[in-house]
Amino acid sequence: MSIQTTIAPPLNALKKLGLNPTQPVNYQLNPDQLTEQAVQRGDGILNDTGALLINTGKFTGRSPKDKFTVKDALTENTVHWNDFNIPFEEKNFFQLKEKMLAHLSGKELWVRDCYACAEEAYRLRLRVINENPWSNLFCYNMFIRPEENDLENFEPHWHIIQAPSFMADPAVDGTRAENFAVISFTHKTILIGGTGYTGEMKKGIFTMLNYVLPTKANVLSMHCSANMGDAGDTAVFFGLSGTGKTTLSADPNRKLIGDDEHGWTNDSVFNFEGGCYAKCIDLSEEKEPEIYHAIKPGALVENVTFIEGTNKIDFSSKKITENTRVSYPLTFISNALEPSIGKTPKNLFFLTCDAYGVLPPISKLTAGQAMYQFISGYTAKVAGTEAGVTEPKSTFSACFGAPFLPLHPAQYAEMLGKKMNEHNVNVWMINTGWSGGAYGTGSRMKLSYTRAMITAALEGKLDNVSFEAHPVFGMMMPTECPQVPTEILNPRNTWADKDAYDVMAKNLASQFIKNFEKYASGANAEILSAAPKV
Repeated sequence: MSIQTTIAPPLNALKKLGLNPTQPVNYQLNPDQLTEQAVQRGDGILNDTGALLINTGKFTGRSPKDKFTVKDALTENTVHWNDFNIPFEEKNFFQLKEKMLAHLSGKELWVRDCYACAEEAYRLRLRVINENPWSNLFCYNMFIRPEENDLENFEPHWHIIQAPSFMADPAVDGTRAENFAVISFTHKTILIGGTGYTGEMKKGIFTMLNYVLPTKANVLSMHCSANMGDAGDTAVFFGLSGTGKTTLSADPNRKLIGDDEHGWTNDSVFNFEGGCYAKCIDLSEEKEPEIYHAIKPGALVENVTFIEGTNKIDFSSKKITENTRVSYPLTFISNALEPSIGKTPKNLFFLTCDAYGVLPPISKLTAGQAMYQFISGYTAKVAGTEAGVTEPKSTFSACFGAPFLPLHPAQYAEMLGKKMNEHNVNVWMINTGWSGGAYGTGSRMKLSYTRAMITAALEGKLDNVSFEAHPVFGMMMPTECPQVPTEILNPRNTWADKDAYDVMAKNLASQFIKNFEKYASGANAEILSAAPKV
C-alpha cells in the first residue's frame, strides 16, 4: 500500500536517472507513515514502546570485503588503495547500476531527499532510493531532514541506490559475492545491493565525505563524537568500539553535537548526520538513559529479540547478532545541540582500552605524538568470544576509522596537526583499560576516575600541574589530578613487578612500530619522530 503526500515525487528526475517506475513511488513519507507501511507489509513489528523492530536479513553488519571504489581518472592517484579501498572497474559500475535500476523499476519505491552536513556552507543534497519503507525510515532518522519548501527545486549532489533483493553475479559484474557496496566519486553515486544492513548507507555517505571535504573544502572529516559546554568549549572524542566513546561524550552537563561523524572547519565543528545509530547490546536505562528512552515511536531497532511471551526487547540477547542497533533522530536526545554545530575544539581526547596495562590513564600529547597516535588508532581488548582466549589482542585502525578513509591516513593526520597548532588545541590520550598489570593481573580503570580526569582536562585544572614523560611512548603524564589517586597516574607505579611492566611496554611499543611501517612512506618527519622508543 502506498501513502500519498502533498509533495509530488520527482518522477522526471528519476526517469532521467534511468528509473522507469511501474509501481507507486512513495516520496518523503514521515516516520508514522513508514512504520505503518512496514507493519502492514509484514516487514516489522512494534515493541511495547511503539518503536519499529526489523530484521536486516543475512547481513547484520557491514561487509568490508564487498565494499568497492570505482577506479578512474579522478581516483586513480588520489585514493589510498588497500584492503578497505578496493578498486572497481567503471564499466562494471555502469553495468551494475543499469541492472539495479531495471530491477527497481518493477517495484514499489521509497524515495527520500535529505542532507549531509549540519554546516550549510558544506551541505550536500542526497537522494536515496529504497525498495522498502524501513530502509527509508533509517534515512529519515540518520540524515538531515529538509523543510518542505526546500524540496520544490531539490537537485541532488549524490544518489544512494539501495536494493537488498538485487543480487549481483560476481562472474559478470566484477563483485566478490552477490552483495556489494560500490561508490563512484566521479558519478556521485553509491550502489548497495544484496544486503539489508542499513549501516552500509550511513557509512557510504561517511566514506564519500571523507574524500570530498578534505580535498574540495579543506575540512577535516573525523570519526568521533563531540559535545559542548555552556561556555562554548567544544570537546571531540575519538575511539574504537569498546573504548567508551559514547559513554564519555554523553555528559548531562554538556550539549551533544553528535555521536559519530563530524567535520572541523576553520571556526567550527559540525555533525554530518541528523541522527544516532547506537548499539543496543546490554542496553539499560541505568547505564545509558538517553539511548534507552530514544526507543520510542519513530525509532528503528535492528536484529533484536523479545523477552519470551512479551513484546519487550531482550537487550542481553545475541541470538541474531551482537551488533544490535537502533537509529533515531538527534531530536530524541534531550541535551542535543540544535543545529549540530559547535565552536573550534579546545580539547581532543583519544580513547583507548589498553588491556596490556601499559598506557597512562591520562596523558598529554605533542602535535607530532597526536598525529602518530591518530594514524595508529590503537586499542587492545580481550577476545571474550572465543573459549579459552584470555590474552589481550591489539587493534590498530588508522584515524580511528580506517575502513571509511579513501585518502592516505597521513593526509588526515597532517590536517589534524595543522589545526591543533593553529588553534592551540590540547590533545589527551585516555586509557580506559587496565592498570596494575595486564588483563588477568591488573584491574580495569574505574569509570569515575576516567570521568574525573576528563572533567579536569576540560576545566583547565591540569594546566598548572607538573608532568613527566613516559619513558617509552613519550607522552606527558600529570603528577596529580583532582579526585584521582596520585599513585595510578604513572602506570609503572601500579605494577608490583616493575621489570614485567618494562618488558610489556617495550612489547607494545614494538607492535606500534610494526603497524606503522605501512604508513611511514606517507608521513612527515614530525610524525615519524613521535614513534615510541624501544
